[in-house]
Amino acid sequence: MPLQRSLSKFDLTMIAIGSSIGSGIFLTPALIAHQLPSLPFIAGIWIVGGLMAMAGALTFAELGGMMPGAGGVYVYLSEAYGPLFGFLYGWAYFLVVNTGGVAALSLAFATYLGYFIPLGQSGLIITAVAGLLFLTVINVLGVKVGGIFADLFTILKIGGILFLIVAGLFWGHVTPGEGGTSVPLDSSIWNSLSLAMVGILWSYGGWQHASYAAGEAKDPRKTVPFAMVVGAVVVTVLYLAVNVAYARALSIPAMGGSQRLAADAMESLVGPTGGKIIALAIFISTFGTAGIYTLTAPRIYFAMANDGLFFKKIASVHPRFGTPAAAIIAQTGVALLLIFFWGTFENLISYVTFTDWIFFTMAGASVFLFRKRRPDAERPYKTWGYPVTPAFFVILSAWFVLNTVFTKPVEAIAGLLFLAAGVPAYLWWKKTNRE
Repeated sequence: MPLQRSLSKFDLTMIAIGSSIGSGIFLTPALIAHQLPSLPFIAGIWIVGGLMAMAGALTFAELGGMMPGAGGVYVYLSEAYGPLFGFLYGWAYFLVVNTGGVAALSLAFATYLGYFIPLGQSGLIITAVAGLLFLTVINVLGVKVGGIFADLFTILKIGGILFLIVAGLFWGHVTPGEGGTSVPLDSSIWNSLSLAMVGILWSYGGWQHASYAAGEAKDPRKTVPFAMVVGAVVVTVLYLAVNVAYARALSIPAMGGSQRLAADAMESLVGPTGGKIIALAIFISTFGTAGIYTLTAPRIYFAMANDGLFFKKIASVHPRFGTPAAAIIAQTGVALLLIFFWGTFENLISYVTFTDWIFFTMAGASVFLFRKRRPDAERPYKTWGYPVTPAFFVILSAWFVLNTVFTKPVEAIAGLLFLAAGVPAYLWWKKTNRE
């Protein structure tokens, strides 16, 4: 039974935006201000991150137009480098990247719900589990139901961010950059930039989720590229404006030392009520993003199973709702295990981001391979600025991945060992499929 094509251009655009705007923009600016206590560097690295997101979206848009099937990056990697690399991408997403992200977002929305309803540690875990189970049911019921949910919560979270931006611009009382230091251009600044990029790429990542649902999109050759590019542009503009708002509310040292930057900024701008407003906005943002991840990433496992490289059951489509229910439920099961095992995503973020961007680098580079191998292939959209645009994305992505090996060797080695473990798993599934 084929997947139902019911997602519109607006639905996919909301998925691209909503997948990017999660908890990152509320939390990572403090980390970045701590690593780079200079406004020019802070603004510069957010701009670089935005340019990377837009360059990546422009590059992936060509790939999405050429290969509009379900699975997104999994399909691009499989076609460009062979099924092993597509499998390793899905392997990483299923066991760490997306399931870890869903688990962390579930804990995040439970934490901010606790701002209004007192929760102990056990209550926090129970709330996270209950919320994730609710999101699973929503997405099993139908892709259109999940799409409507994504639309609603993305609109609400954008509203919360716009409120923060307006408050900072109109009621801000700090001269942007006040108290900042002059960061010397020496060898240590490159380490600081690399560490700050973890937060940047974690915050910007998500626009590619629109490609995962291409198999259920109306006219995917046009709607998927549009959604990724527009999503990346909107997120970049919002993130830059939010950072200006933070700088208008707090000094650079205060930003770098804040444990709850968004709440501190709002309290500084509009008083105690501001903390409650932003806590509600973060709850909406994280809950909505967890819902989108529950909707989109299972399409990767669905595509893998269809290729005979994952459990056959994962390729089944619900007879009534027309959704990859088994893939959704399996992802939720792993995410629940991570909630109970880790309790927080803080210990995972560096190696998750490192692992994720290995594949983004490879996927971005594949556009050069396809231009050479398939010059006559149908391309409803061609990457603007080719070859400069994809080269910019690939070079900076590769720099981040390689530099992480030196600045975060434990996390990097763990990620590489995890990927290496996927090779025998792939060989086993391949052998089983032949038999």
